[in-house]
Amino acid sequence: MSFGDYMLFIVSAILVNNILLAKFLGNCPFLGVSKRMDTATGMSMAVIFVMVMAGMITWLVQYYILVPLNIEYLQTIAFILVIAALVQLVEIVMAKSLPALYRALGIFLPLITTNCAVLGVAIININEEYDFVDTLVFSLASAVGYSLALVLFAGIRERFMLVKMPKAFQGTSIGLVVAGFLALAFSGFAGLVGGH
Repeated sequence: MSFGDYMLFIVSAILVNNILLAKFLGNCPFLGVSKRMDTATGMSMAVIFVMVMAGMITWLVQYYILVPLNIEYLQTIAFILVIAALVQLVEIVMAKSLPALYRALGIFLPLITTNCAVLGVAIININEEYDFVDTLVFSLASAVGYSLALVLFAGIRERFMLVKMPKAFQGTSIGLVVAGFLALAFSGFAGLVGGH
């Protein structure tokens, strides 16, 4: 791929084919940790680390272990084990270095293990037959797209605390409505990168 192709590839993964708003993967932490900007930012950093590392390690596992041993049918289990190990690493580091953020993220930090966006990106890398560099670029761009959507959504939800809202719309209800509008807004980027 040329430099221009990589730029289109990155813009496509961040905006046009956003893993969260276009493919609807990883909605649970998206709604769960987006009430405050600081927790959304912390979760974004954790997801970027886990998604990029998981993308690279699962690619190596697929092509250097599963394919040579002809056990590709264990792909999902192997990938979940890799992701779980990475989340454990993030938990240990965060508990030691950022205890306040660790407590604020609560159950949603270990739930990165079951975040289907992380597993989805790892499987897309294999299904699209990306090479190692493409896998690294796609994983990073998808993680940045996920983080962008999460931080934008947290910014909007923080504004909800300043307005009076009918009881029926409070909490998750208005969150789902706004997520729909955010997905609609991101769909406007569809014509930006034709063919990607």
